[in-house]
Amino acid sequence: MTVRRIRPARLCRAWLFLEGANEAVLANAVASGADVLIHELEDFTPPPLRPKARALAPELYSHWRAQGAVVAVRVNPLDQDGMDDLAAVMRGRPDIVALPKVAEPTHVMQLADAVTGFERDYGIPEGATMLLPNIEFARGLVQLGAIVRVSPRVIACLMAAEDLAADLGAEREPDGFELAYARQRFLLECVAAGVVAVDCPYTFSDVAGVERETRWARRLGYKAKSTVDPSHPAIINEVMTPNAAELTRARAIVTAFEAARERGEARVEVDGALVEVPTYTTAKRLLARHDELQGWTI
Repeated sequence: MTVRRIRPARLCRAWLFLEGANEAVLANAVASGADVLIHELEDFTPPPLRPKARALAPELYSHWRAQGAVVAVRVNPLDQDGMDDLAAVMRGRPDIVALPKVAEPTHVMQLADAVTGFERDYGIPEGATMLLPNIEFARGLVQLGAIVRVSPRVIACLMAAEDLAADLGAEREPDGFELAYARQRFLLECVAAGVVAVDCPYTFSDVAGVERETRWARRLGYKAKSTVDPSHPAIINEVMTPNAAELTRARAIVTAFEAARERGEARVEVDGALVEVPTYTTAKRLLARHDELQGWTI
């Protein structure tokens, strides 16, 4: 029996939300190049269409898996339609279940318990399904450390854009300045907790904007970004993947620093910059990430 290789969350760059009942969009989703495809049953699926969306799950997820994508689904809050969503979509064995509007650790605890129950009911190995809490309120952001530690199933966290801006009373603009602090704090909290931070979706359609925002996210330290437009994953993947110039510079830093250390020197100058241990370590990490990404294609 062939064991399926699942791209690790730390190597998932573009996370794409897709309309839950739009069969044409869902069928063509793999062509977007997104590492993670998210079957969205909440905001993108009006209540009357949710039964149809749920029924699509088993065959759809099998198709996505066969094409090498990581399969995710975002269900509704459990006190709304979430339990009905889970009862249907867990038959399709999603890799990741995302939960919106997570503001308390108990929200994740309840999801983990529900997923465990459905894994047992459907013969899925217990613990196989990972969780992705979506942080959409200020209260969730300030409790993020406690939220992600509730369950070992939590492998990543995603920050919302529109709902968080609304909760803050912020005025949403394409430059994203109104969410700058929240995005930085979110990343810090995720890194401290040891989970992947998925940056908020760029909810505007322009190509230049998503590239600009993704580059800013990468500069902060993000390795992943979400989106709602199937034309954006290719841009996100390109920005989040080390390019040839970056690899050349990283190799030069590693070579120069290691040679300096062999000479007994504490640091070395490369292209006008003084390279010390942190810069050397960062260069090594970039090269290692490139090597890991090279082993995965979609």
